[in-house]
Amino acid sequence: MASIPHRYPFLLIDRMEDIHLRNLTSKDKHGKISAVGVKNVTINEPFFAGHFPSHPVMPGVLIVEAMAQTAATLVVLSQGPDAEGKIVYFMTIENAKFRKPVGPGDQLRIHVEEIQQRGRIWRFKGEALVAGQKTAEATFSAMIKD
Repeated sequence: MASIPHRYPFLLIDRMEDIHLRNLTSKDKHGKISAVGVKNVTINEPFFAGHFPSHPVMPGVLIVEAMAQTAATLVVLSQGPDAEGKIVYFMTIENAKFRKPVGPGDQLRIHVEEIQQRGRIWRFKGEALVAGQKTAEATFSAMIKD
């Protein structure tokens, strides 16, 4: 919550794990950054009331948003103290694929990895898994702004 401005009901990650950042003091600043965001999906999620009451399924667009929030948190963390007060905006979503439904009781593990970074523009590959099985994937880009 310290890294991105999202709050309930639109904060879609509960925690970050396996965060790999570039060494900001090293001369090699070309290593890829990556992380895993975790979302514990519960029946209390507001979207389940209408999607779908008799068969609750987490909307695919929200899974992609959870990928973006994981990546945004990673971008802010990678910038160190320089990122204070900055926001990461979604720019593109490409090749989104949804493989299995996600529902109440599932733990969504969102793996994001930097593909490229140029200036303020970042490109990521994301995968969402439940119990080790891929439920969704996408490639997306974002921009960090003041």
